[in-house]
Amino acid sequence: MSEIWRLLELGVYDGYTNMAIDEAILMARVERLSPNTLRFYRWKPSTVSLGYTRSVEDDVHVEACSKYGVQIVRRCTGGGTVYHDAEGEITYSVVVDEKAVGLIDIARSYELVYRGLIEAIEMLGLKADFGSGTQERCPNVMVMERKISGSSQARRRGVLLQHGTLLVRADLRRMFTLLKVPWSSNFEEVVKVAQRKITSIEREKGSTVTIDQVHKALIEGFKRGLNVQLKDGSLTQHELNLAEKLRVEKYATDDWNFFKRGPP
Repeated sequence: MSEIWRLLELGVYDGYTNMAIDEAILMARVERLSPNTLRFYRWKPSTVSLGYTRSVEDDVHVEACSKYGVQIVRRCTGGGTVYHDAEGEITYSVVVDEKAVGLIDIARSYELVYRGLIEAIEMLGLKADFGSGTQERCPNVMVMERKISGSSQARRRGVLLQHGTLLVRADLRRMFTLLKVPWSSNFEEVVKVAQRKITSIEREKGSTVTIDQVHKALIEGFKRGLNVQLKDGSLTQHELNLAEKLRVEKYATDDWNFFKRGPP
């Protein structure tokens, strides 16, 4: 019989709250106060999130974020800097005891979680595969050799948090109005290269796809890909309290978001 995980409803929160909730679930799982959990969420307003060690100065056009009402938040996980569009993506997070799924190394854990994403994408009519990566560079899920999903991880005392995006539609011009790249200052060149390397569900299908359709596919895809049962649940009061504390004292502060951190 497959294991039962908690499934949290699709929520819409600002960037500070989203990152606070993910870390609160991780902390509660470490304390054995919460079950293995799958969560899907969206971002309002749109948000730029930075990996734990990334530099705002190097990666983000801060003035453009201010102009367009885009939040900036630092994650507790690694990886690069990402633009989360309020209308164009669903983000997932998995918080799981490593022993429960037999995780051995970083590459293996990405591959395991990505099975759920790949199943979901294929249910939407596209062929996806697991891109290459290293311990320093997180692997991606690819469609037609273009990135459609990227993820990042944190581990604490035998518990894994992996969260990442699935692009339903991608506004690359807006994305690179907000994000810096080290290899070019020519905006049109950056967008042209991005069009070759990044894709979305709608681009590959050539038709409109609703968030609800993608959400349903993700739920079923994770069931199949991870061979788990999902039981509808909600955040505990303990998690809600932790999340509020983390939001106020950490994720909504300039000290956390704008000052580059060393390795965790």
